[in-house]
Amino acid sequence: MNEPLDDFANASDFPDYAAALENCTSENIPLKTHYLPVIYSIIFLVGFPGNVIAISTYIFKMRPWRSSTIIMLNLACTDLLYLTSLPFLIHYYAGGDHWVFGDFMCKFIRFGFHFNLYSSILFLTCFSIFRYFVIIHPTSCFSVHKKRWAMVACVVVWIVSLVAVIPMTFLITATTSTNRSTCLDLTSSDDLTTIKWYNLILTTTTFCLPLVIVTLCYTMIIYTLTQGPQTHSCLKQKARRLTILLLLVFYICFLPFHILRVIRIESRLLSISCSTEHQIHEAYIVSRPLAALNTFGNLLLYVVVSSNFQQAVCSMVRCRAGGDLEHGKKVSQKNNP
Repeated sequence: MNEPLDDFANASDFPDYAAALENCTSENIPLKTHYLPVIYSIIFLVGFPGNVIAISTYIFKMRPWRSSTIIMLNLACTDLLYLTSLPFLIHYYAGGDHWVFGDFMCKFIRFGFHFNLYSSILFLTCFSIFRYFVIIHPTSCFSVHKKRWAMVACVVVWIVSLVAVIPMTFLITATTSTNRSTCLDLTSSDDLTTIKWYNLILTTTTFCLPLVIVTLCYTMIIYTLTQGPQTHSCLKQKARRLTILLLLVFYICFLPFHILRVIRIESRLLSISCSTEHQIHEAYIVSRPLAALNTFGNLLLYVVVSSNFQQAVCSMVRCRAGGDLEHGKKVSQKNNP
């Protein structure tokens, strides 16, 4: 049961009120059983093979690496790590919020979602900063384009994401009642006061600040692209597509989730009607897969960033198809000498 407000600290003395509060904050929302497993399954079926192909392409077909390649490879790796956790969540929600994998895996899976979320945000922020220097200061900041800066940036992102999300493992609650285990997410766990302040700090430092940086970077990029001759060149059209894609990922995938998470936590701290709290919780549930949909945006990003990536993927597919065809011929010749 959720932590009540200080004003209602003695709610347990009133059985009717306590029962009403428990019903109000019940986690049995049909939307989770029908909506989340379907969306997460689609994300997994598309994102998992897509990121395996992307990582294979970057490792085997995209040498020598550039700064953008290093950042994209790290982004694909963190997406793949997150996608491997989705089957556990699909099983959990499809089974009606029944967690069978133990307390450690509950914390680990919830940790994995948020670690991917914030490492993705920070990797995309680093990529946006690099793009800003490439387009706005192509000569004066040439040293920033060197690969060592991209490697340093990626190491910093991994460390910052890890430090930012580790406290979540102590705040996530796994509960057992009536022979039924549940794996609650951050907004449904206990210790609401701590969760509220942690969420505000986490959201401000690892989302709001990157959002401002990315918006400023691409505002300057768009302004620069509209100036001067040859504004419709192939290179500038590519830069525009990249700008639109990155802003869509931040404002459609990430922004609703963070706004609704803050509202969801505040709704549990305030004295509001059960119907209102229920509606807020449902809206928050809808926003959670939106945050995971950034993996789709990242797959498009790999294609838009470099035409060489498209060619490398096609080369891998042709090599694979050619190898299968050659193997089929050999088998046929062996069976029909």
